[in-house]
Amino acid sequence: MTWDVKGTYAEICTCEGACPCIYLQPPTGGSCTALVAWRIEEGGDGETDLRGLNVALALYSPGSMSEGNWRVALYIDKKADDKQYEALTRIFSGSAGGHPANLAPLIGEVAGVERAPIQFEGNKGRYEITVGSMAEAAFSAIEGQNGGPVTVSGHPLAVAPGFPATVARSQRLKLNAAGINAEVSGRTAFYSPFAYAD
Repeated sequence: MTWDVKGTYAEICTCEGACPCIYLQPPTGGSCTALVAWRIEEGGDGETDLRGLNVALALYSPGSMSEGNWRVALYIDKKADDKQYEALTRIFSGSAGGHPANLAPLIGEVAGVERAPIQFEGNKGRYEITVGSMAEAAFSAIEGQNGGPVTVSGHPLAVAPGFPATVARSQRLKLNAAGINAEVSGRTAFYSPFAYAD
C-alpha cells in the first residue's frame, strides 16, 4: 500500500537563538525539549484520505540530537477515524518507511501514542498550535532583509528535507506531555512545507 502526505510542519523548542541541533551541535541549554507538529493538506494512505488532519510530537533530547536517546510522545488528531489513526501512527512512527523512518532510530523511548484534539492554525508567518491540554505554542517568522523571511537550507537534521526552513521566534511554548515539560518564550522555532512518501 502506497502513502504520501504533504502540508506544513513546525517545530518549537527550548534553544536560544537559531537552534544548533539542526547542525548536529549540542543544544544551547545542554538538552532540547520541543513540540513538532504537522498539518496535512494533501495525501492519503492507499484509499484512506488523510487531508485536514494533524499530528504532533513532544520530544526531549538529553544532549546532541544526533546522538539519539530521544524521549517522545506521539499525538494523533482526535478527528481521525480508526483507519486514519492507524495510518498516521504507522507513518509518523516511522514504521511505514519514508523520511520518518530515518528519524526513528534516534528515539530511545516512546512515552505514549494517543489521540488528542490538535489545532494547527495560521499562515503568513504567524502560527498557533494546541494539543489538548498537553501542549500549546505560538510563534512568528523573524523578519529578514527587505522584510523577507530568514531561511536555513540543506541542514543535516532536517524534519522536512528538500524545503528551506523559515526561522521563527516563539511567543510561548508550554509542554506537559508524558513527562516532557517546558514553559518558555522568545526561543527558536522553524516551519516549512513538508512532503513524505513511501
